[in-house]
Amino acid sequence: MGMLFGFAPWIVYWVLVGNVPFGTAVSVALLMAVAVFAVGRASGKPGQTLEIGAVATFVILAALTFVLDDAFMARWIQPLSNAGIFLVALIGVLIGKPFVREYAAAEQPADIINTDLFKRVTTVLTWIWVAAFAGMTISSAIPPLVQGNATILDTKTPLSFLGYWVIPFTLLGAAAVASRLLPERMLAGIDELER
Repeated sequence: MGMLFGFAPWIVYWVLVGNVPFGTAVSVALLMAVAVFAVGRASGKPGQTLEIGAVATFVILAALTFVLDDAFMARWIQPLSNAGIFLVALIGVLIGKPFVREYAAAEQPADIINTDLFKRVTTVLTWIWVAAFAGMTISSAIPPLVQGNATILDTKTPLSFLGYWVIPFTLLGAAAVASRLLPERMLAGIDELER
């Protein structure tokens, strides 16, 4: 459940961004990000990469939403938000704090967390998420770059709905499936090795 908790601001944002005014979507996501961060700190644990990154991303998006016009945001809010989560995940892995490891470690005993295998599995899984977020960012940037008047609200133009929604969220789903299946494959036979 930990990773779902960390993704909560993003999930709320992705549900709202195409259905309510941009300022509302970003403000609610920012409030959710602050709440997730606060609940995490109330438990006495340090801030996790995804939590800190969500607060930073939604602060920036909130500022942009209230400074730039709706026409610009309708074209660029999805690529900007996807770039935000991509950078959060990438920076986390580059500084040695892969977000998957942070959440997986909360559910494992110390003797597991300190193994090279645990570190390798969580690093590989985080890179899968980084790749998915990169693909989401690139896909959602194609409509406004190729077709200047593309918006996330366009449900008629295939370039728009495929680039902004279908491809990015298919990649997100694929990363979730890989996160469920890959550890089992990477750990297959581990019990026999320990005997």
